[in-house]
Amino acid sequence: MAKSTFGFDAPEASPGFLLWQTTVTWQRLIKKILEEYDVSHAQFVIMAILLWFEENHEETTQSLIVNMSKLDKMTVSKSLKKLVAQGFVNRTENQLDTRVKSVTLTQTGKVLVKKLVPLVEKIDAEFFGVLPQKDQCALINILDQLML
Repeated sequence: MAKSTFGFDAPEASPGFLLWQTTVTWQRLIKKILEEYDVSHAQFVIMAILLWFEENHEETTQSLIVNMSKLDKMTVSKSLKKLVAQGFVNRTENQLDTRVKSVTLTQTGKVLVKKLVPLVEKIDAEFFGVLPQKDQCALINILDQLML
């Protein structure tokens, strides 16, 4: 028998493939909820980041959103344009550096994201809730290590 091209005996033995399957399955659940509000997953993440920083009294820039979300610059830019057009977000020149774009939620955006966060967190609780609490904590620690 010829040697396999793959370094694993089965696809399920590949951490990358399992992460891919898990991510796609989880994202499908999130997408289903967000579609009802005409918001993409990326747009939701951006609005959630804006709300998080606002509640912690920190100014948010487009660059900070890119760094925090790990989305590419083009996705953030396109998402923000749509969110601005929908009336959920304001994007203005930063007062200290005109090359920097400050981003804030509008009142309508705040109302929407405050409605969506519990829906998404409920999906997370159900999806990850199949794991015992200690395993959920271990998963968070593992994923955190991978992001370093």
